[in-house]
Amino acid sequence: MIRVRLDGPVDFDGFRHAARRLVLDGVAPETVEWITGEDGGDLWSTAEDGDATDASERVASAAFTVPASFLSLCRSALLHREPRRFELLHRLLSRLRTDPARWHDRFDEDRRHAERLAREVRHEIHKTHAFVRFVPVEDTDGERLVAWFEPEHHVLEAASPFFARRFANLRWTILSPRVSMHWDGVRLCAGPGARRETAPPPDAGAALWLTYYRSIFNPARLKLAMMTREMPRRYWANLPEAALIEPLVAQADGRVRDMLDAGPTAPRRIRPIVLPPRGSTT
Repeated sequence: MIRVRLDGPVDFDGFRHAARRLVLDGVAPETVEWITGEDGGDLWSTAEDGDATDASERVASAAFTVPASFLSLCRSALLHREPRRFELLHRLLSRLRTDPARWHDRFDEDRRHAERLAREVRHEIHKTHAFVRFVPVEDTDGERLVAWFEPEHHVLEAASPFFARRFANLRWTILSPRVSMHWDGVRLCAGPGARRETAPPPDAGAALWLTYYRSIFNPARLKLAMMTREMPRRYWANLPEAALIEPLVAQADGRVRDMLDAGPTAPRRIRPIVLPPRGSTT
């Protein structure tokens, strides 16, 4: 078994270079163990049977290209939590070298598996954009927005440029168990993960948002299945408004009955707008 240690679970460049060398050396994907943590042993090297210069020349002489669509798929699928994603992508890369035409088979089981991983990653990035909630805090440089979020997949680095564009003039931090992302108004950088208790508690702005959320809730239009599909329960722990969902749902039937029992209300009379005659001046 060959062990390859990457610089973390989202090390696309490290995986790309290592997988390319493995393919060129004819190493079977099922014989490789990919390590993404600190204690993964020594990084595998193609220079085991010769010096680094000879290995480099050997790799260059056998270079091959892959479609841009494969690289795009690889970048997304790599962010999934699926533990065997590296083996899957290594296997696809091996086939691209030995049988390039097979890449066009959209029903290939491995390709469909990788595409499913990529779709779930893109979906998670979308949910990250929708469900991150910032709280303003004061530090030595003034106000900073801080949020706590627990994504299902390794998407925080990929999702953060969206917030840098949207809140370009503000300073913010998104904390998560694996990594924390920081924006100082100029530069986006990653830091170590954090614990939930380090995140700030809700502030007065959160209370105002909850008041608004409660006021716009329409019990007559409640579709619980659709709501939980768009806002899965695993996100609720990070959403202030989630504390209102169950009470509002429990009261929905009674509020609808009250609305029906109250009967129709008289329509409000609106005065028509009188326009001045054409050609007149005011």
